[in-house]
Amino acid sequence: MAKLNQIIAVEKGVKSRSFQDLTDAHHTVQKTALLTGISRVYQPKDEEGEQLPPESTKVQIRAEDVLRQMATTLTRLFDVTATKDSANCTAKADVTIDGTVLLRDVPVTYLLFLEKQLTDLRTFVKKLPVLDAAESWTFNDSADCWSTEPVRTIRTKKVPRNHVKAEATEKHPAQVEVYYEDIPVGYWTTLKFSGSLPAKRVTELLDRIEKLQAAVKFSREEANNAEVTDVHVGDKVFGYLFG
Repeated sequence: MAKLNQIIAVEKGVKSRSFQDLTDAHHTVQKTALLTGISRVYQPKDEEGEQLPPESTKVQIRAEDVLRQMATTLTRLFDVTATKDSANCTAKADVTIDGTVLLRDVPVTYLLFLEKQLTDLRTFVKKLPVLDAAESWTFNDSADCWSTEPVRTIRTKKVPRNHVKAEATEKHPAQVEVYYEDIPVGYWTTLKFSGSLPAKRVTELLDRIEKLQAAVKFSREEANNAEVTDVHVGDKVFGYLFG
């Protein structure tokens, strides 16, 4: 008795051969010359007339023969596919993580679905934004996101000042240079907020996804190792179609 993974392994080849045979048969029956024959016998009007040899062309391809060949080829495809699909209805396995059954009796078709979804989910999680490692973050319950410690900075204002380079005399006015001095006028208290995730959290999520991916693949292999019962439907189908 074959196993499901063996049926899956041969299905692709059977499909490929069937498609090629069907394509070849389609092209063959379009060549009308190969399906056409003729037989001609010449008879002169009298005994003294010119004698000509008979002419004939045999039919090289018969449509009924092509149908029989196609029925044989497609019967194998129909049977293999029916066997696989029937087995997929009963092939199941548990998904186990660290010795604990996470999902029980999962059909192999759903395991394939899980594999695809987990691959897409891993791609998504890997691109999640992470907190800036240059800052120190703590979770702020009131803001419901991450925040830094408050940082206090001085706000300054430039105030003009006069610097007398030379005092005034009877003949010359005073030489005064204007410069600006930064004078503290207040304070900024700054907190930064972020809805990103800590890098550790993203790493934990990826580890969980990858662990589940491995478990699902193992379960799929286990389910595909189930024995199958050969299903024969092709003869009935083509017996009806071409009979």
